Amino acid sequence: MINNRINTLVSKFKEYDIDGYIIPKNDEFFSEYSANDRLKTISNFSGSAGYSIILKKKNYLFVDGRYTIQAKKEAGKNFQIIDFHKIINCNLFKNLTIGFDPKFFTSIQIKKFFHKNNKVKSIELNLIDQIHKNKVKSSKPFFSLKNKIVGENYKNKITKIRKYLNKNKSDYLFITAPENVAWLLNIRGHDNPNSPIPNCQLIINNKRSFYLISSKDKVSKLINEKKIKSDQVVEPKNFNKFISNLKGKKIIVDKNTCSIFFENILKKKFKILSIVDPIYSLKSLKNKTEIKNMLNAHIFDGVALTKFIYWIKNINKKTITEFDAQNKLENFRKRNKSYLYPSFNTIAGAGGNGAIVHYRATKINTKKINKKDIFLCDSGGQYKYGTTDVTRTICFSKPKKNIKNIFTRVLKGHIAVVKSNLNKYSSGNLIDIRARKFLKEINLDYQHGTGHGVGFFLNVHEGPQGISKFNKIKLLEGMILSNEPGYYKKDKFGIRIENLIYVKKNKNKLYFENLTLAPIDKDLINFDLLTNDEKNYLWKYNLDIYTKLHKYLNPSEKRWLATFIQ
Repeated sequence: MINNRINTLVSKFKEYDIDGYIIPKNDEFFSEYSANDRLKTISNFSGSAGYSIILKKKNYLFVDGRYTIQAKKEAGKNFQIIDFHKIINCNLFKNLTIGFDPKFFTSIQIKKFFHKNNKVKSIELNLIDQIHKNKVKSSKPFFSLKNKIVGENYKNKITKIRKYLNKNKSDYLFITAPENVAWLLNIRGHDNPNSPIPNCQLIINNKRSFYLISSKDKVSKLINEKKIKSDQVVEPKNFNKFISNLKGKKIIVDKNTCSIFFENILKKKFKILSIVDPIYSLKSLKNKTEIKNMLNAHIFDGVALTKFIYWIKNINKKTITEFDAQNKLENFRKRNKSYLYPSFNTIAGAGGNGAIVHYRATKINTKKINKKDIFLCDSGGQYKYGTTDVTRTICFSKPKKNIKNIFTRVLKGHIAVVKSNLNKYSSGNLIDIRARKFLKEINLDYQHGTGHGVGFFLNVHEGPQGISKFNKIKLLEGMILSNEPGYYKKDKFGIRIENLIYVKKNKNKLYFENLTLAPIDKDLINFDLLTNDEKNYLWKYNLDIYTKLHKYLNPSEKRWLATFIQ
């Protein structure tokens, strides 16, 4: 099937006078999780990030370190798997004309990746859609969130943007990232799997007026609520005409998220000021209401996770598969009426599958969980008032000494992160060093960041905040991040411990507080490697879990959880 699609695509090269074609993971809204996954259509690769380049006689798939193993398994028959960084000014091939869809790429991406050694050609009719049209279900209308959920009226947010525009002497801001539109207007949608993002863009002027770029059927509820007027809705097909009728000279555009398609239309009318969308920074600072609601969401998520961990450690493993396990966890979450759906595809990997950082079990492709397996489960949920993301590594029999030692060093890094003095370690790159320290003492490391930002009932992955080798963004009160050091032994096992944490302020001191409430498997810990401070942290963390969750557990679960604080 994949071979046929590739051949059909290549057969169109002559018609468009190209030597190759680029297919990104993202859709035209640059969503992390798209309902229409064209990269998977052409390659069978299901990871969340990557590019493929189809040439006449050669196919490349570019992925980062998280997906190398997965990409080889899913796409290795038809594609040469290449490290993502080698796509920069790609010299694997030269002097070719490469076609691309201008709605799916920014000018920055094209310049960075392809301009140096090859020519590029814009083709507005997407070639993947021409050869295979995915059936995408029509989604429901956008909906509003009440102030008691988000903590700030959308009119106040618009005032902030108006002041920003006047400060920067610009007439308009073009908001191309749908999640930023969602934050600004306090709206959500049903357009994407795993996240409540409303697929739309927005133009706002310096006089408080705004225009939503979307089909009117998606905006029907907002019009009925009088949040937006009918004449403030611009159908995407009318965008060019709408822009030509706007008055003013300058427009702020974030070229990191604005497609070439939109940029070409805007530059005919306006002087483009290339500035990062200010909403990213505003959105990263959760207010007290958002933090409160996230704490509540994590209590209910913690109940589901604790019940799941107790269940999987106490059942007969001979009949349980990875797929069974992830469905069981999902069912525990569904018991809460505020739970909506997973915040990403659950990663439930036993044994060697745990070493595949973004592994996904399916009903057909799944492994039975054996008693000697180390089991890694990374999952999350979207609740009506929060987003969760947590990883736990679990054993079912006495683990080998070296595995316990590695797990404990990962745990020590995890604890070092959450106990960071943020007045001293103010940015993610400095904290990342602390997370890796104990693994590096025995020459081990992991090929992913230590933590990513997390949205409030939005994207499970959110910037600009993060904990990684290269992230120098200052961490401020209200930011939510993941804390997930790990280690992966190919074909053997994977280890990761992930909590969500948030930046809290007390007087002038900034520090991390845990959001996630789920026990860390004590059977995997070598307590001799922990300091007294680390042991004390772990005891307090487990006590906090017990205090907040015990009333939701049955007697057996409660007795088991109590052993973590004895």
